[in-house]
Amino acid sequence: MNADPENIFLKLCRAVDEFSSFKVLLVGDFMLDQQIKGTVERLSPEAPVPILRARSHQDVCSTPGGSGNVAACLTALGGEVHCVGVVGNDSEGRLLRAGLEEIGCDVSGLTTDETRPTTVKQSLVGLAQHRHPQKMFRLDFESTAPLSTAMEAALLNGFEAAITGSDVICIEDYGKGVCSEHVCQEVIRLASKHGVPVLVDPAPRTSYELYSGANLITPNRSEAELVLGDSIEQVSSDDGGVARGKRLAAALRSSLGIEQVVVTIDREGAVLAHNAQSSPVHIPTRVRNVYDVTGAGDVVLAVLAASYAHSLDPVDSIHLANVAAGLEVETFGVRPIPLHELRHALLHEVPGGASNHRELGQLVEELDRLRSQGRRIVLTNGCFDVIHAGHVAYLREASLVGDVLVVGLNSDHQVAALKGPDRPIFTQQERLEILGELKCIDYLVVFEEPGAHELIKAVRPDVYVKGGDYAPEEIAEFDLLNELGVEVRVLALRPGLGSSALIERIRSEP
Repeated sequence: MNADPENIFLKLCRAVDEFSSFKVLLVGDFMLDQQIKGTVERLSPEAPVPILRARSHQDVCSTPGGSGNVAACLTALGGEVHCVGVVGNDSEGRLLRAGLEEIGCDVSGLTTDETRPTTVKQSLVGLAQHRHPQKMFRLDFESTAPLSTAMEAALLNGFEAAITGSDVICIEDYGKGVCSEHVCQEVIRLASKHGVPVLVDPAPRTSYELYSGANLITPNRSEAELVLGDSIEQVSSDDGGVARGKRLAAALRSSLGIEQVVVTIDREGAVLAHNAQSSPVHIPTRVRNVYDVTGAGDVVLAVLAASYAHSLDPVDSIHLANVAAGLEVETFGVRPIPLHELRHALLHEVPGGASNHRELGQLVEELDRLRSQGRRIVLTNGCFDVIHAGHVAYLREASLVGDVLVVGLNSDHQVAALKGPDRPIFTQQERLEILGELKCIDYLVVFEEPGAHELIKAVRPDVYVKGGDYAPEEIAEFDLLNELGVEVRVLALRPGLGSSALIERIRSEP
């Protein structure tokens, strides 16, 4: 059903809070993405091309790409992912397997094909004028030849062996030879036999017959137009992209026999055709600063799979996918969107709901629920008076240690006791408002005690994080943390940055 626009994000927050582990069987074209990073300072004397200067071989970053990126997105949402595809018998294939295992995927369904290389997408990324990254060139190593009959049989045998207990099946097709009509139809047939829904992110093709019988398909506008060609009735340019998106979605659904067709229409959101008795539904998205659209489709498929696994309403699922895709396009390159970041973004869309400040009792209740869902709780604390780049970098790094970041904030009284009678510069409420705008923070709580002992006892974090250049044993609360079995991490602060030094510098300037 369509929720009231003022309440949809609150509804989605509650839905996300109920997300738990789910099993996904992911079939498709697994690749290795490699970025070679460096700086661009001059042109080559041999030809008018820029020279990318990398500092060392460590500047080559290898991550799972293609279907591997979908796997990373799914694990970030709590999915247990079983990968089904092919790799070559080469070092890149071994790197890809290791990268998928590192993020928690089961790679026993990846079959080695001696006749083809592992697909590798190698990007050269330079810092343009030393300020921001810019992709300069891409080199692809791949074969798009169809799999042999023997390889298809081996792949499908692995798929069938893993299907029991799956909540959802995803087909991520990049047109590299894995997702043939035989493979796709067998996957859909076996899924139907076991009562497991199949979601498809299609490759650009002129026919979608190979996906017929799936439960959901997610082409973008240009992919849908490629399939339908002249069969889709033209609409006036005055009608805009939404009207055309609706016609595309309805035409695809009626011609393919697929339950749900989601056509993404760029900044205008998406259109859903899911009911023969009613017209397609437009689900708009909020306008965002778009830095890189790479990976947005992967995020959409992952969120829709998680939504299917948790029985969300189709329209609500696309609202959720739109929010996640919006976070993705605001980042250079591809990255999974963690569940806690998605929830935080939803809270920012709720009128009056963006505040993550909690009283201690309320916080403990919410953390108990999150802990019961297997979330890893991270706690740090401080005055955070005069927020600077060092604070932001530290808090961002702290959020990556676990799933939920709690920041304890010293009260005004305690800041004055610790820093002197002329502190804090910013009041407790002002500091809460500033920190509340940082997406990496999930919860803020104010505490009155000189140390963090009582806060630690109440929160019972999995990890306690402090910033500095000292050993964990030197932390005042170390004995208590050790007694409670809490992991301790000390994160290095950026040199030369500190609130006290910054305040003194400001005061000393005329």
